[in-house]
Amino acid sequence: MEKINPFSDNNVLIKPSREKGEPLVGPDAIMVAIPSELKIMVNLSHAERAVLRKSNPFNLFIVKRDKDLPLALAGPLLGAPQGVIVMEKLIALGAKRIWVLGWCGSLQPNIAIGDLIIPTTALSEEGTSTHYPVRKKRIQTSSFLNKILEDALLKTNHPFKKGPVWTTDAIYRETSEKVVAYGKRGYLAVEMEMSALIRLAAYRSVELAGLLIVSDELFSLEWHAGFGVDKLKKASRESCRLLFNLCMDGSSGYLTDHDGIG
Repeated sequence: MEKINPFSDNNVLIKPSREKGEPLVGPDAIMVAIPSELKIMVNLSHAERAVLRKSNPFNLFIVKRDKDLPLALAGPLLGAPQGVIVMEKLIALGAKRIWVLGWCGSLQPNIAIGDLIIPTTALSEEGTSTHYPVRKKRIQTSSFLNKILEDALLKTNHPFKKGPVWTTDAIYRETSEKVVAYGKRGYLAVEMEMSALIRLAAYRSVELAGLLIVSDELFSLEWHAGFGVDKLKKASRESCRLLFNLCMDGSSGYLTDHDGIG
């Protein structure tokens, strides 16, 4: 079979766009992967459901602001393909800074259920990234947004780890060999979207940061799930509040002072 060069043709047939009647959103948008966290975020912000003109596999909510364009909340999402669909739409509606809130599985003994991770880059074992050709050698999350997130976590006394993660499409193929190998190589956790979202951010020239909450542990080579555990619930609530306040408080301050992509 002839191999097709992804750099040779950018004449796509289906383009992400803002349809008639759909909202124009402000530069900041929060993508919330887990339905329970999205519900927390919507209740916290008193967000209103927005109408999307075409069938989309996610919900869009907007938080109105007096003089500024609204803050967008979108989700839930599962896996790289759906994550990219959500993010493409948010960019088409006007978003320039994407904040991702999700769960992950720890690969490191010193990272437990309920702990927080800021991903810097991601190993891709998903099939979406390769469709977004980017010529940069190293593709990372935004250093600028990461710094803002780090400062907010430190200010509120929320400990966190920062580093690379492993992205996979196949949750039932997270083998012991991979968990050991990737753990030794310094990958902090495994999840299902970040590598594709990081690549898309580079491709579309927008900024992206992620805040991942450890929902389960794999480093012992036995699966320890923390779903329903109080520490995870508490971390989810606090992370929702932190990201929401960060976007709302920064809308007319330090965020708007930065125009570069980094």
